[in-house]
Amino acid sequence: MGIIGWIILGLLAGAIAKAILPGSQGGGWLITLVLGVVGALLGGFIGSALFDAPLEDFFSIQTWLLAIGGSIVVLLIFGLVTRGRKS
Repeated sequence: MGIIGWIILGLLAGAIAKAILPGSQGGGWLITLVLGVVGALLGGFIGSALFDAPLEDFFSIQTWLLAIGGSIVVLLIFGLVTRGRKS
């Protein structure tokens, strides 16, 4: 899967992660989608390193689960970092 596929996957994974996480994270949807791309890349990297999961198919369930999981982790970290800041 090319970089365009990872960007699209990350955008969708970020939107799904935003819907899954309770509460309101700062930054709005644009930041959430960008963090989703970062999370998808992180999830794909960790998944391929730890589980030796082949992440070449866009429509594979393991690719989607790793991307959504990575997006949730990145959104949680972002929420912790920006918790005390006013928008």
